[in-house]
Amino acid sequence: MPASFTPYVLVLQRLGIALITLVIVSFAVFFATALLPGDVAQILLGQAATPEAVAGLREAMGLNEPAFLRFLHWLGGLVSGDLGTSYVNNMPVTELIGDRLSNSLKLAGVTTVISVPIALSLGIGAAMWRGSVFDRLVSILTISVISVPEFMVATLAVLIFAVWLGWLPALSYGADVSSWGTMLRAYAMPVITLGFVVSAQMIRMTRAAVIETINTPYVEMALLKGASRRRMVLVHALPNALGPIANAVALSLSYLVGGVIIVETIFNYPGVAKLMVDAVATRDLPLIQSCAMIFCVSYLSLITLADLIAILANPRLRHR
Repeated sequence: MPASFTPYVLVLQRLGIALITLVIVSFAVFFATALLPGDVAQILLGQAATPEAVAGLREAMGLNEPAFLRFLHWLGGLVSGDLGTSYVNNMPVTELIGDRLSNSLKLAGVTTVISVPIALSLGIGAAMWRGSVFDRLVSILTISVISVPEFMVATLAVLIFAVWLGWLPALSYGADVSSWGTMLRAYAMPVITLGFVVSAQMIRMTRAAVIETINTPYVEMALLKGASRRRMVLVHALPNALGPIANAVALSLSYLVGGVIIVETIFNYPGVAKLMVDAVATRDLPLIQSCAMIFCVSYLSLITLADLIAILANPRLRHR
């Protein structure tokens, strides 16, 4: 096979693997939610409902059909963009998720815009001055943050900024963002919590990727020829570390998928994660499945994008 075609073949392979993975994940999501305890019809009608009423509602909702047949109907709806109807609200799931999804995307976007530049700067700087006091301080800080779970970071943020200092509200509604001040108050606490966790992972992975590239012979040769340490890192090492750094950024941002569930619940932020938690309490299966698929697609998209960047940024795949 010609070397020039190798990247494109690998890209197609990654996209195919991502598609197959998405089908497997959809299967797992559907049957995992189907195993949730409790009868949906009984929960909706209440404990005083007669067996006949419960049976009639189950038949009207299609819950008497075989599970695999219901999965095929649900999967066909996903492909066509029909996420079904909420059991509890009797509304299309797309309408319920619409506003919440935009709120979650805003939170993730603000966190990404703030966290990525800071994390990359600290990670590259720690690799550039490896073994220095700055490197040790950054390493201690990142290890400390990684060792603390998200809910603990959120709790400490509430205690410090809301209870002790009184600078920020303990809850974040994210509705009024008409000015910079209101936007800061709405997003500060969730962004601080998510930013700490995401940045810590990204700093360590970026530092490791850059150091691995610095240790290669061609970078050491540039240093022997008189290149400064800054030029050695920024000009020679960093472009060749683009693939690993992209993986580091994608893997770190994928923590938003899990961390946002905790953060939105603690701060009562009106996002998709908070909607999913409420849907689990009411056994609203179509809503739970749709929210879970949104998180799975987000995670899979980040990982696949990182793989594609790593493939296209690898010179050995473009030249013999």
